[in-house]
Parts: sequence; C-alpha cells; structure tokens
Amino acid sequence: MKPGRLIAVVGPSGVGKDSVMRGINEVLPQSHLVRRVITRAPELGGEVYDPVTVPEFQAMARDGAFVVHWGAHGLHYGIPVSVRYQLNKGTDCLANFSRGALTAGADAFDNFLVLNIIASPKTLASRLAARGRETPDEIAKRLAQAVKPLPQGLNVITLSNDGDLSQTVARAVSALQPASV
Repeated sequence: MKPGRLIAVVGPSGVGKDSVMRGINEVLPQSHLVRRVITRAPELGGEVYDPVTVPEFQAMARDGAFVVHWGAHGLHYGIPVSVRYQLNKGTDCLANFSRGALTAGADAFDNFLVLNIIASPKTLASRLAARGRETPDEIAKRLAQAVKPLPQGLNVITLSNDGDLSQTVARAVSALQPASV
C-alpha cells in the first residue's frame, strides 16, 4: 500500500488555513485532519487542538511525542507521531504547518506536499481583527510576516483565499486529486 501524503497547509495568520482544511475534509472525508498540540489556552478557539502548558510540551518533545515541532508567535506547536499511523494506512493527512518548519517536515515525511494559502494584506488584517485573539501590535507583527518566502525545493501548490471559501476549497480539492491514469 502506498503511504498517504502529509499535506502541510501553510500561509500567513488569518489566511483561513483551518477553514480551507475543514472544507477539504468535508469534500474528501477519507482525508485526516491532524490535531496539533499547542501551548495555547483551550478557550482561545480556532482549530481543534490539544492544549498543553510549556513544561508539558517540552516534556513531550523530549520524550519523542512529535514528528515535527516548532515555536512561533510565542507559542509551541507539535505534529504528533500518531500521524504516522494514518499515513501508513495510505490516508492523506492535512496539517496546519509553519512555513519555518517546512524543511523539517520535508525531512520527516517521505510523501510531503505543501498547500500554500495566500490572501491580500487587507483581507488578512480584516480576518485577524475579527477573530479577536491578538492585540493591534500583534496583528501588525503577523502582517509583517505574511510575505515570508517558502524554502526552495518543495512540492508546492499555491492558492488564493481572498474570495469565497467554497471556491478556494474547490480549487484545493481539484489540485490535490491524483491525476487519472
């Protein structure tokens, strides 16, 4: 059996990564949404994740609980080793990833694909303000990071999410479908 793909969904804060991932999973229910471990308080919402404290996260990292982990925006994020079970079954797995962790992801997963979601600065600013998790200064810092380039040499699909979410999801599903033989 061919292993599944780890589809690393990346893009700047506020671009709609989680919404696009949920939409893809609704259209392709055979895909698996990876539940990350994050040092974020549980009441802050957004994606479905496993909240832990920084000491808990550090202990998990030391004990090998993550295939890949990174820090960004004052938080720690981890992709749990349980994802390998899904991949070994041939299941494509969608994981919200950091652009800064893509090289580590490509090294860790044999069948690694990047879905790069982009949007205009105006769209990003509006979405970040609406979600209410960051201060204006934090939003400004996140917007400054929005144009961060991707590492070279990766298999990347880039899609804009400035318009209707259903159209973005449809384009993503089309791009992710294996070519017919």
